[in-house]
This record gives sequence, C-alpha cells and structure tokens, in this order.
Amino acid sequence: MREFLNDFRKFIMRGNLVEIAVAFILGLYFKDVVDSFTNGIVLAFVAAIFGKPNFKLIGFHINKSFVAVGAFMNAVINFVIVAFVLFVIIKAYEVVKEHYVREADAEPLTQEAEILSEIRDLIATQQR
Repeated sequence: MREFLNDFRKFIMRGNLVEIAVAFILGLYFKDVVDSFTNGIVLAFVAAIFGKPNFKLIGFHINKSFVAVGAFMNAVINFVIVAFVLFVIIKAYEVVKEHYVREADAEPLTQEAEILSEIRDLIATQQR
C-alpha cells in the first residue's frame, strides 16, 4: 500500500501533469471570455439584425415546438473563435520554437562537440 501511495505521489508531482492542469484551468476561463465576447458583442449584433432582443430567440416554430437556431449558431461561433485562437497560438509557438532551434544551430561547436561529431560521422561511414 505504501508503494502504491508513493507511486501516486510521484504521478501527481510530475511536471507534465501540473502543466496540463494549468492549461485546463486557463482553458476553462478562456471559454468564459469567448462566451462573453460571443454573447455580448457578436451575437448582440446578429440579434439586432434579426430584430430580436436576444440571440437565443432566433429560430422558428414547427407545430408546438421551437427550433432554436440561435443556440446552435452560438455554439458554432464559439467553436470557430476558440479554434482560431488556438491556431494563432500554435503558429506563434512554432515560430518561436523555430527561432530557438536556428539559434542553437548557429552557435559554434565546442572542441569537444566537434570531436564527437567527427566520431559520429566516422562511425556512420564505417557502418555503411
């Protein structure tokens, strides 16, 4: 039982798990920001165009049922906004990562690194 608890503690304290937890919490709050932007600004303009006070009232009646087109459009718009922001974040990350990789490649090798590179190349040619 003690070993199980030690393994669990190691699992919880892993760096990746903490990073994922932080990203998850930030994602929850980011959703609130996107929801308020979508509902308060974007959908308010769309509702005004349709002449409705609330975007959720946009829809139509079939017999005694109301088909809420506005609620569906709200979800779609939220998805597109989140997807676009994530796309921009990933593109920015790739640019920064590429910059640091180029910087690391541009640094001159130390004498020890040059010797190790030559040994690696010699071994590669001998194996062929």
